[in-house]
Amino acid sequence: MQKRTLGKSNLEVSALGLGCMGMSFSYGPPKDKQEMIKVLHAAVDRGITFFDTAEVYGPYINEELLGEGLAPYKGKVVIATKFGFNLNPDGSPGWQGLNSSPARIKAVADASLKRLKIDAIDLFYQHRVDPEVPIEETAGAVKELIQAGKVKHFGMSEAGAKTIRRAHAVQPVAAVQSEYSLWWRRPEEEVIPTLEELGIGFVPYSPLGKGFLTGKIDENTTIEKNDFRSTLPRFSPEARKANQALVDLLGEIARQKKATPGQIALAWLLAQKSWIVPIPGTTKLHRLEENIGAVEVMLSSEDLKQIESAASQIKVEGARYPEHIEKMTGL
Repeated sequence: MQKRTLGKSNLEVSALGLGCMGMSFSYGPPKDKQEMIKVLHAAVDRGITFFDTAEVYGPYINEELLGEGLAPYKGKVVIATKFGFNLNPDGSPGWQGLNSSPARIKAVADASLKRLKIDAIDLFYQHRVDPEVPIEETAGAVKELIQAGKVKHFGMSEAGAKTIRRAHAVQPVAAVQSEYSLWWRRPEEEVIPTLEELGIGFVPYSPLGKGFLTGKIDENTTIEKNDFRSTLPRFSPEARKANQALVDLLGEIARQKKATPGQIALAWLLAQKSWIVPIPGTTKLHRLEENIGAVEVMLSSEDLKQIESAASQIKVEGARYPEHIEKMTGL
């Protein structure tokens, strides 16, 4: 597995990480713990060193899963987790608004360290920007955690360019995580140029369009009510039918490259910048193998031009999130 460095931070990780949310949260009921530990071990065995979780995934159970599953590899893997929500007091899934107050950040760090069974959090992301707390205070709180040895690197998720600049001035940001793929390209407008200028790494989540870009979902696929995609405008049957054109494009390139549509989607991301590290999630070993195979798919400048030209003719239909969730992002 190739390695990449996230910006100027010297945080070296595998070129592809593993998003672990779906093992415990959002895509139906939590998966079998022992099965998921097998997937985690298989990922490490195949060279993945970068794992992504958050306290809100579950809540808590995803961090606990990684704490147990990755314990044998302590010091050999990089675990990223996140703060930024007030969770439901009864421990039920979901949250009660944003909270990036310094006291909350420090409490989350201590609790996450215990669940993850580690001495320091490798990368601590603000999950969503809290409009009630100046970003300088948030960055200052993480800076104190870094000085205390509890956190190694500061990250932000779904933050806008101006907010990233303000935070970075207080505590250097190692990585920004946002949705980015061939069907969600807004980060290209302001965020990616800002990251390039400041020397910050970029970690695209949902690099396979929440599964859509693999070609395994079409307008006739049944999405269960307990799968959060059932609430997303972009996953309505009408939007899926309209957006099939993008999957067809990926399929066409995939045939030329003897690859899969999902591998082309990931290879396209890897080809954008040397400091981009996508974190596709999966709960299945064969999908893990497929995703890792994307690192070996080389797209020439001609291939990239062909994809760009064809993709520019396709209008992606449907908002990516319902309005109340989209409002929580800074893009």
